[in-house]
Amino acid sequence: MIEQIKNSLQKSSYDFLRTNEHLKDKMMFLTLGGSYAYGTNVESSDIDVRGCALNSKSDLIGMSHFEQVIDTSTDTVIYAFNKLIPLLLNCNPNCIELLGCKKDHYLYISPEGKQLLENAKLFLSQKAIHSFGGYADAQLRRLQNALARDSYPQSEKEKHVMNSLKSAMYSFEQRYQHFEDGSIKLYVDTSQKENFDSEIYMDIQLQHYPLRDYKGLWAEMHNIVKDYSKLNGRNRKKDNVHLNKHAMHLIRLYLMCIDILEKQEINTYREKEHDLLMSIRNGKYQKEDGTFQNEFFEMVDEYQYKMEQAIKHTTLPKKPNYKKVEEFVMSVNEKVITGEYR
Repeated sequence: MIEQIKNSLQKSSYDFLRTNEHLKDKMMFLTLGGSYAYGTNVESSDIDVRGCALNSKSDLIGMSHFEQVIDTSTDTVIYAFNKLIPLLLNCNPNCIELLGCKKDHYLYISPEGKQLLENAKLFLSQKAIHSFGGYADAQLRRLQNALARDSYPQSEKEKHVMNSLKSAMYSFEQRYQHFEDGSIKLYVDTSQKENFDSEIYMDIQLQHYPLRDYKGLWAEMHNIVKDYSKLNGRNRKKDNVHLNKHAMHLIRLYLMCIDILEKQEINTYREKEHDLLMSIRNGKYQKEDGTFQNEFFEMVDEYQYKMEQAIKHTTLPKKPNYKKVEEFVMSVNEKVITGEYR
């Protein structure tokens, strides 16, 4: 199958890989993305191609600017090296997975691409807790928003909203003026509302804090609650195929994050969990009315618990070693500037 995919890259639809000035002689690696990368592909699965390309000399010291090439007709995304690095440092799930693909899924690797893959561990840190956790929470919200959620306990809904808010608040310190721990405190407590068992409360104590920053973080929290409160439970815009894919990816995200935290490994191809993931994708846990069995949500709770334990015992640093990453990036870009690479 891999040879067939490699042969398909020679078709005219992929000519941009050979003719685009940002890609043609600057490719670091090409690999598979999506279902093929995870090992959860079916006969109808699209072939997603992902990769990274060196920045050119004019990007680095001139006036040119290159971040990525997206070709929607072939589901291809190629990141510029300098664009990919910050995403890797934040453990962005869609990007960090590119460094942990199955060996024969790399369709092309240059010497500098090999260097990047060999330095994958440089980018692993406890940032994965919030990046993967945030993606998982979003996946769970998508799933639950598309289901008849009136059968799902209100207290459980509130718990998932809380998890999403926690992930958002972690990112606030990178985008808004810092506030001391405890200045904005969120917690779940017994509700006084007639239709609520519990709800999220907040304690706020801020001094001399920029109004615009507060407006921004408040708007983000508001949107999370608002999105989750759309009780259009019986929304059939998302068919069962997509619902089951959401469910499968939710579990896959937990599995990947646990590996990163426990083993300091990026395992994109989920060979050991193949049967479990495919059973979810094929609808094993979906009921006739389109909702999901309690067994599935018990599985979600189980993996959430496993991730919490991995968080407690991880030996990963809180943040990556930026100095070492910078040294690596400089060594690559310096050779571009001097003409040693391109």
